[in-house]
Amino acid sequence: MLNEIYSACEAKMQGSVEHMQRDFKTLRTGKVLISVLDNVKIDYYGTPTPLDQIGSVIATDATTIVVNPWEKNLLPDVESAIFAANIGVNPNNDGDVIKLFFPPMTVEQRQDSAKKMRGMGENAKVSLRNDRKQANDSIKKLEKDKEITTDESKSAQDQIQKTTDKFSSQIDSILKDKEQEILKV
Repeated sequence: MLNEIYSACEAKMQGSVEHMQRDFKTLRTGKVLISVLDNVKIDYYGTPTPLDQIGSVIATDATTIVVNPWEKNLLPDVESAIFAANIGVNPNNDGDVIKLFFPPMTVEQRQDSAKKMRGMGENAKVSLRNDRKQANDSIKKLEKDKEITTDESKSAQDQIQKTTDKFSSQIDSILKDKEQEILKV
């Protein structure tokens, strides 16, 4: 019973860390990544569809992304979706492809990205604390139902806290590395 609670809690916490890392990919760093367009979706025959599923999305150099839809009639839709996503650049439609030219990041933009990243890290830690609370509540319920002893309950809650601390320090480490990457000019 307790092992199931441990493994479920650890899986949820690992999921929180992975979610935070996916969120980080939407942040802009010094080099432009196509993942900055991950949250941009266009209406493709009534279905919200990611850009990479309706055409090719390529980073041609450190500051340029080219979106080449397979169907040229989608160019205006893609252009308006990118514009509405507010990613910090205006799309340039040349009638064949859409080019996004990202200017070099200013110190202010880097600090803003770092601030957003710390917020994402804090959200991940809140998720960890919620996972810990759920696991501890399950343990306390087992103790209340007399399925485990008080000592086992205390030991199990200590184990959950150690798991929480492990993932929290992992988040801190990832945040520190990512912040250095973002702030490096």
